[in-house]
Amino acid sequence: MTLTNTSILAPAAALVLWSVCVLFWVVVTRFAAFKKSGVEISSSEPGGRYQELEPVLPPSVNWKSHNYTHLMEQPTLFYATAIILALAGEGSGLNLALAWAYVVLRVAHSLWQSIVNTIPVRIGLFALSTTCLAVLSVNAVVSTVF
Repeated sequence: MTLTNTSILAPAAALVLWSVCVLFWVVVTRFAAFKKSGVEISSSEPGGRYQELEPVLPPSVNWKSHNYTHLMEQPTLFYATAIILALAGEGSGLNLALAWAYVVLRVAHSLWQSIVNTIPVRIGLFALSTTCLAVLSVNAVVSTVF
């Protein structure tokens, strides 16, 4: 089987790379905050979780961690949808434009949540990206069922 119209995999790959960048941002920010707050990771209880330390860190540090978690949630649907559209040969045109729009909106959402974090803008970015994903998912169903 030869795949055609796999261009939609590029925005999916870009979002994976962005997620890895956010992960590194979380680690760097978190460990700097631990040091500043006097938290000694080496003496923490076995099995301890980050959620237990959240209260001692500034909210702006936690925002980055929360955003990374968000990048592990809804975008998984985007990755599956992009793969379905690529396999169905529908990874170009409108679907490709919507996929790039989704990625740009998710990056904007990440930056907003991690730096400013006002709720109305965050909701707007999330709603726009979710709309892109919804149209992509309908197109994936149409391209595979009909």
